[in-house]
Amino acid sequence: MTTLQAIIMGIVQGVTEFLPISSTGHIVLLEKLWHIQIEDDTLFILLLHLGTLVAVVYAMRREVKWLIAHPKSRTAWMILVALLPTAVVGAVCEEWFDSLFDSGITIGFEFVITGVILWWMDSVETGKKNEATMSVKDSLWVGTLQGISILPALSRSGLTIAAGLWRGMDREAATRFSFVLSIPAILGATLVKVDDVFEDKATTLALPWSQMIIGAIAAAVAGYFAVLGTRWLIQHSRMRIFAVYTWALAAFILYDQLFGHHFFPSLV
Repeated sequence: MTTLQAIIMGIVQGVTEFLPISSTGHIVLLEKLWHIQIEDDTLFILLLHLGTLVAVVYAMRREVKWLIAHPKSRTAWMILVALLPTAVVGAVCEEWFDSLFDSGITIGFEFVITGVILWWMDSVETGKKNEATMSVKDSLWVGTLQGISILPALSRSGLTIAAGLWRGMDREAATRFSFVLSIPAILGATLVKVDDVFEDKATTLALPWSQMIIGAIAAAVAGYFAVLGTRWLIQHSRMRIFAVYTWALAAFILYDQLFGHHFFPSLV
């Protein structure tokens, strides 16, 4: 991987982690287009996760400070409740999810689903619930969809925000809860990568330190602005342009799988 590719990978990771268009799906897409295997660069993936973690913590710093000051608040409890199904789905389906990531065979279909969800988000009526008034059932649904979003091209932020809207939350609250919930989710993914680094030391120096750090900085900067942009876009119902974008990606991927056979596993 070149320095330019590392920067692009960082920007893509940062932007698509928070815009509801799927970061994992885009990473798989770049892997296939560039004919590289980024998952082999364990330390680089770890640093990209750290970059996005810094981005969302800083962007949501007011909410994070409030939660630290109010650890027994209902919002804090709802976050913990949401993490339960996320952890269960991740643990039960981890190997299956990993195989789908490695092959990339399903990302075309998943981009279609992500687009449908984004299109729906602009048309749904806004509810009145917020983090303080949402129910345990609401939180469990959000957490379950966060777990399902481990599938490569299903957007974590898209599914969790959509779940909040479906359960009657207002747009700002659903988006805020999704991003705060992403902090322990990204932290968990980062800790998993730390474990992988220690288990497989051979991959930790697959890239020069300079490239990895530049990529992580790019992910942090891009991620910060993506959080701010997504909050505004959700509030003003501007998701349909991203629905069209994910459908265009899906069309390209499915065409290649059915006819081109240049980048993605064949469906026939």
